[in-house]
Amino acid sequence: MQRRIAHLDMDAFFASVELLRYPQLTGLPVVVGGRRGTLAPTSGEDFPRLRDYVGRGVATTATYAARALGVHSGSGLMKAAALAPDAILLPANFDDYVRYSRLFKATVAEIAPHIEDRGIDEIYIDLTERPGETVALAQRIKDAVRAATGLSCSIGVTPNKLLSKIASDLQKPDGLTVLDFADIPTRIWPLPARKINGIGPRAGARLEALGIHTIGELAAAAPEMLIREFGQHYGRWLNDAAHGRDERPVVTERETKSISRETTFERDLDAKADREELTRILLSLCERVAGDLERKGYVGRTIGLKLRYDDFRTVTRDTTLEQATDDAQTILAAVRACLRRVPLDRRLRLLGVRVGTLTPPGEPGARGPEPGGNLRLFD
Repeated sequence: MQRRIAHLDMDAFFASVELLRYPQLTGLPVVVGGRRGTLAPTSGEDFPRLRDYVGRGVATTATYAARALGVHSGSGLMKAAALAPDAILLPANFDDYVRYSRLFKATVAEIAPHIEDRGIDEIYIDLTERPGETVALAQRIKDAVRAATGLSCSIGVTPNKLLSKIASDLQKPDGLTVLDFADIPTRIWPLPARKINGIGPRAGARLEALGIHTIGELAAAAPEMLIREFGQHYGRWLNDAAHGRDERPVVTERETKSISRETTFERDLDAKADREELTRILLSLCERVAGDLERKGYVGRTIGLKLRYDDFRTVTRDTTLEQATDDAQTILAAVRACLRRVPLDRRLRLLGVRVGTLTPPGEPGARGPEPGGNLRLFD
């Protein structure tokens, strides 16, 4: 039986949750980012605008109206202000996002319980055992999510996770895309190679330097050349991915050994020149890991740092706390200790934070001392 794997991705999730609080902003360019907090204005004119922002903050997400103006997740807010000065700027409220994340996942589980949790706003769903009702079932899931949360989602259904991840993005927002292997030449190959999850900015740039711009051009490339340019493992994976080959299962249950978050930068960053931006990114990673720990019901003792240089070398450092924690500030303090043991003499392309040695709720766990002051992690 051919597998039917769905990828569900909430549409502009953080921004859409904010629009539930401020429905008068629906259809307007709205950017979520900057400092956390709560606003309580009564009309659109009372909201802060991007043109008035001063600082080095980064957009967490943006509505589709803002994206049409060139503002996307990870955009610097000052640069975003130049593109969309009249866009409305809202602070992030992560507690609300976690609450709605739990709600939409619980709603889907009532309909199709074979779910792999992939983050706060996306899941994979194995629909293989119900082949005759794939489209109807996917639409039922979409309708149920909207009824439970007031939010829209997009779903892609294909024979595997890699293709479904691509398909869920083809008709956003509120899309439903069903593809088969026969659709790869017409629907997948014309897309940019970067649409494949796992091809980041650096690999994408290297592919373009080789004259490979689309997934179809990547599929036509000689496997031997890809292996020569990218190494045995990644080169073979690039060839498989371009042809839509992916045998990974939907993992519905697993023993959680660690929880991590990482991000690959759009450009390589310098530890000194880009210190403020790197500091914000690392602070955000610590907060997101802490949120994942709380949501999954774990505390952890081993705090790890992952760093990848511009030459693709990767280093990791970790430290073990006396008592387990799920507190962002405690994780941050441990990451600072790890940073002191890492050379920062090259530009950076990736940062990651990991918490391991996990224990479930109810077992002893305490928060350690919190760091104080205005932290500059990359001093």
